[in-house]
Amino acid sequence: MTALDKSTRRVAIAVALAAGAALVLSACSAGQITQTSSQVAAVNGNSAEAGSIALRNVHVVYPNSAEYSLEPGSNAVLAFTAINNNEDTPDTLTRISTDFAQSVTLGEKSGGLEIPPQSALVAGLPVGDAEAGADAAAETDKSADAPTDVVLVTLNSLKEGVRPGLTFPVTFSFEKAGDITVSVPVDAGHETERHVSDKSPGTEAEGGGH
Repeated sequence: MTALDKSTRRVAIAVALAAGAALVLSACSAGQITQTSSQVAAVNGNSAEAGSIALRNVHVVYPNSAEYSLEPGSNAVLAFTAINNNEDTPDTLTRISTDFAQSVTLGEKSGGLEIPPQSALVAGLPVGDAEAGADAAAETDKSADAPTDVVLVTLNSLKEGVRPGLTFPVTFSFEKAGDITVSVPVDAGHETERHVSDKSPGTEAEGGGH
């Protein structure tokens, strides 16, 4: 294969970032990122770079099903986009580790996740049906002429301290780029519980008529 020209590379990386954004529609869209503080507005993921690898929008997806939870001992989904900016050399994400989970599962394949040159790997929980999300990513891949994988990465058996509003360190280990440690925020979800009383707008006061 020949190396992609500059125009095609821009398209490939733009598509990868767009795919990553699609996976995090469950997050809020306002707020700001603080990389040095232990408390952040958990609405957007953090970023980091090393060698030819750029990590973007790294965050924990707020659970939206009974399968996942932020409670200690439960599992949660880690979302991110890993871009390989090298023009001709692939890299492999061999391991993800953190002291805040017993283990981390990288998709369904063993031996790590390869990222081709000038391409990206997208991880997270697809919106809607997982298989449909993967099929959509595959179609995007064909149109962009650059592989974009959508994988499920899970933090298994969480420990105390993984909750909205806080960050915790997660280390990504790449075969060529080496280790990249990111301060990862937890998505706060896109709805806040509403407390309703008899004085809340749209509700009838106690003893009101029918």
